[in-house]
Amino acid sequence: MEVFRETDHENLRWVVMGDDDSVFFVDNIVDVLGQYDHTKYYYLGGQSEFVMSNYWFSFNQGFGGAGFMLSYPLAKALSEDMESCLRRYAKWISADQITMACIADIGVNLSPQKGIHQIDLHGDISGFLSSHPKFPLMSLHHFDMVKPIFPSMDRFESTRHLMKAAAADQSRMLQQTICHHRQSSWSFSVSWGYSAQIYEKIMPRSYLQMPIETFKAWSSTPRPRPHYMFNTRLPSNGSCEAPHVFFFQRVEKSSTGILTTYSRAAPRGLPPCGNHTADFVSEIHVFTPSTKRKEMDRCECCDLVLTAARQSSNLGNA
Repeated sequence: MEVFRETDHENLRWVVMGDDDSVFFVDNIVDVLGQYDHTKYYYLGGQSEFVMSNYWFSFNQGFGGAGFMLSYPLAKALSEDMESCLRRYAKWISADQITMACIADIGVNLSPQKGIHQIDLHGDISGFLSSHPKFPLMSLHHFDMVKPIFPSMDRFESTRHLMKAAAADQSRMLQQTICHHRQSSWSFSVSWGYSAQIYEKIMPRSYLQMPIETFKAWSSTPRPRPHYMFNTRLPSNGSCEAPHVFFFQRVEKSSTGILTTYSRAAPRGLPPCGNHTADFVSEIHVFTPSTKRKEMDRCECCDLVLTAARQSSNLGNA
């Protein structure tokens, strides 16, 4: 491996590999790696979202496009065995699969990381990004294979826009917060730095944590379900199931906290679910502490206030 031929190893703890068409959230990667003992053997990476990609290659493989990480002792052992390992697996065509096999021969297996995303999906991935697992966001791959993630922006503009929120607080990126407004029978779901949704019905958290299947499977060949490595819910035109959708508009950071604003994407175009429609809400403001989020043991709690003008909703995280 070139890194061992050309690099001073004295302070080297981890070797990270990823493609140049991926978005990496370096602060979060550093925080996640800090939870592991770099003097031991670790192979960290992400699986594909698409079941068949994992089947075709391996469920024990870290997909290199989205990035994988090797602790220094493992990377050193791999480099020493690389030439003989390449001969053993000379007929294999996937570099990621060969890497996995070589690492397995050393006696190490993948430790999957839910924040590493290969994005083996097509189309509109807003449903996927709006229901992120309770784990720091580490990477997003295949942005050139999906639609722009924000309305009225191209892929480059969308990526830069997302990174505005990341610059304010990487630790909360895409972290889902769910709260309810009992008086209106509304449910709120916020994917911090990306989107917010209002449902005109009290929904269980376990339901809202499932991504809406706005996206399409990686393979165009029709196959029976399941397609994905996670549960999904199908899009609905029902007034009680279809959300009002808002996307990240701007972020303001001060010593007292961080304010993110989410603006309505488009009219929902459906009758109300009950007696309290959310059609008039044009913005959602989310207030979070200025301190970095250090633990992911549970979702952050929130309080909700409807403004007097009733055209915006304010959420505070704690």
